[in-house]
Amino acid sequence: MQSLPASAVVEYRQTDDIVGDARLIIESSQRWAHRSVNAALVYRNWYLGKRIAEEELKGESRAEYGAQVIVGLAKALTKEYGKGYSKLNLWYFVRFYKAYPSIVYAASKQSAPLLSWTHYRTLLRVHDDKAREWYTREAVEQGWSVRTLDRNISTQYYYRLLSSDEGNRAAEGEAKGAELHRDNEQRKYDFVKSPYIMEFLGFSTEGQPHESDLENALIANLQKFLLELGKGYAFMGRQFHLRGMDGDYYIDLVFYNVILKCYVLIDLKVGKVTHQDVGQMDMYVRMFDEMGRREGDGPTIGVVLCSETSKDIARYSVLKGNEHLFASKYKLYLPTDEELRREIEGQKTLFKLQQAERMEEDGAARADLNADG
Repeated sequence: MQSLPASAVVEYRQTDDIVGDARLIIESSQRWAHRSVNAALVYRNWYLGKRIAEEELKGESRAEYGAQVIVGLAKALTKEYGKGYSKLNLWYFVRFYKAYPSIVYAASKQSAPLLSWTHYRTLLRVHDDKAREWYTREAVEQGWSVRTLDRNISTQYYYRLLSSDEGNRAAEGEAKGAELHRDNEQRKYDFVKSPYIMEFLGFSTEGQPHESDLENALIANLQKFLLELGKGYAFMGRQFHLRGMDGDYYIDLVFYNVILKCYVLIDLKVGKVTHQDVGQMDMYVRMFDEMGRREGDGPTIGVVLCSETSKDIARYSVLKGNEHLFASKYKLYLPTDEELRREIEGQKTLFKLQQAERMEEDGAARADLNADG
């Protein structure tokens, strides 16, 4: 068997620091070994799942026969190879194969599978195929640890994206060559969530913190907050100063999204959002676009982050039809699955109320395109 060249296994350099050079050789070889073990584990589990699934077909899809196959195989493999081949593990292997039927073929074109077996086992908790595909892609692209992946699944990250339904339709439209030219505008809706789950701040479920305490806690837990915000966010500053013609104004938190190539302003509010809050953020966005936006930047996005949103505000304030303003809810504790599902559905309703005019315009544009076609 032809061996791999050393450059494919370890990194090598020759500098004046022999200790540093040795560290690079050792650590790069350790990383390579880890990737190799991970690849072998993923391949093994996938092929075992494939073989069991094929055997189950002999039973004409009878559940009893499939269970018998797993029970018998688990007993035989455990006796010969020890732990790791329990009935539960074999069941996971079959689920892995069925959930990712092409992953080995795709991975064979690369140096190794992109995620660990623990990642894939965590992903098997997601039964919605589209959601699981999204979590898989994000875990790869963003380099999520297993812990981060687990938290994002537990807090239903995918469903908290305001435009999950609209975003899916936009992606399908792109695949079909849609000509509405709203791709860049649509993308921003895939970067704003509601609600935001901020249990990591450690506040009690009783009472409301002061806005200054909330801001201080977010800054103290900035790394976790950035993960909760989503991909591409860079922190630019707090109490960001804008000098107007009649006075000075301060924005609680300012971020820059390197993917959207635009600034994101966040104003923290304790209690229910008001039309004054939305109007203030609208002014901040307009001022920032004029004073802080640089050449090449996209339109600034403003988010009022509040403890309670409002249907009236979404429908009748300047939020309605505005593609650059959002009122998003935050929760300072991790809700139960049922509470979170209800919350997500409620926030989607508010988002649709806010975006009603835009959706009507898109529908009219599609109708015109179909008529022309």
